Amino acid sequence: MCVCAATLLCVLALSSVAVGSVGLSNSSSFCSESKECLQFDLICRTAEYEVRHYSATRWVSTDAEAYFLGVGAAMAFRRLYHYINGDNKEGVKFEMTAPVLVEVPEEVKMWEPAIYTLSFLLPSAYQEHPPTPTNDKLYFSDMADMDVYVRSYGGWMLSITSRVHAHLLTRALIRADAHFNNTHHYAVGYDSPLKLLNRHNEVWYVVEGEPVCEQEKTSENTDTH
Repeated sequence: MCVCAATLLCVLALSSVAVGSVGLSNSSSFCSESKECLQFDLICRTAEYEVRHYSATRWVSTDAEAYFLGVGAAMAFRRLYHYINGDNKEGVKFEMTAPVLVEVPEEVKMWEPAIYTLSFLLPSAYQEHPPTPTNDKLYFSDMADMDVYVRSYGGWMLSITSRVHAHLLTRALIRADAHFNNTHHYAVGYDSPLKLLNRHNEVWYVVEGEPVCEQEKTSENTDTH
């Protein structure tokens, strides 16, 4: 009985962590088009990047092979969009959340396509028991509790712009002697294709070891979003 009770408490604790990191969007923030958005704690901010902490969450994902990020993302987006519009075994429809993540491999050989993994954040109501996909190219992925280095930029998340900002973030992290996972980065988008102005995109690298900031923390740096 004690073992069962302890196991149940662990499951409930993990569940609350996952659901707690998906919350209502702030209409004045860059996450303004979606009802629910991925929540984070801002650890610190420098002139070139932010360090954020994200709790564990569940996503629905799919892979696409393409020569360019934009092409691969478009192919994958359609599959995921059909899923949230009822193309699942339960016939459930639910609203888009934000952001959309694209895992981009760092080492891409010239004249060879890359594998891009695009993921939609599952709403809080479906973090525990998401609808079952009917498309066998869709699967669920769990994002671990992690710290990330973030560089933000506007405009459109194209192959060239994503690579440029990933390169700029990498250079800043190397200068700061920061350790990070350099096998891949995340291209992160918050806006629908219909939004033309004030778009917000990000590049993420996952922190390895202790996060590094080039400046001392201030009260502004420790706000929770």
